[in-house]
Amino acid sequence: TDRAAGIEIRLMKGRGSIPTAPAVHTQLLLYGRNGGEAGLKFTSSLKENYAFRRLYAKGKSAASPCLAIYCRKNRTGGNRLGLTVGKKVGKAVVRNKVRRRIREIYRTNEGRIRSGYDIVVVARVRAVFTPYAKLEDSFLKLMDKLGLLRGEEEAS
Repeated sequence: TDRAAGIEIRLMKGRGSIPTAPAVHTQLLLYGRNGGEAGLKFTSSLKENYAFRRLYAKGKSAASPCLAIYCRKNRTGGNRLGLTVGKKVGKAVVRNKVRRRIREIYRTNEGRIRSGYDIVVVARVRAVFTPYAKLEDSFLKLMDKLGLLRGEEEAS
């Protein structure tokens, strides 16, 4: 294990599909600063159902034809991001593509977003057909509407 470099290698025993193959598989796990996703520097994942429900019920929201964003201040110092892409959007491949695009938009603009918030981004059906640039523009407008974007003096 080399945690300082951000890489952990585990040897796991498992059943191989070929009986003559060795029964040991290597799994490579990359850890970011938050212990989860390697790409997001200052944000951890929001995964618990109760956290999503609390945001839907008590958080502020803003919506566009392709996205809806819910946010609420949290007690931790950093942000927590949750992504929701329903089955109505498409099959698994399509949903994962939309999820990756939204996560990348968030990652590239992470430095402009205020800290200390739980954020849930809900993708709508139109997000599938919206070009990346328009999706990013929509995301930034909604974040600004919710007051989550830092001003010029705060960004530095």
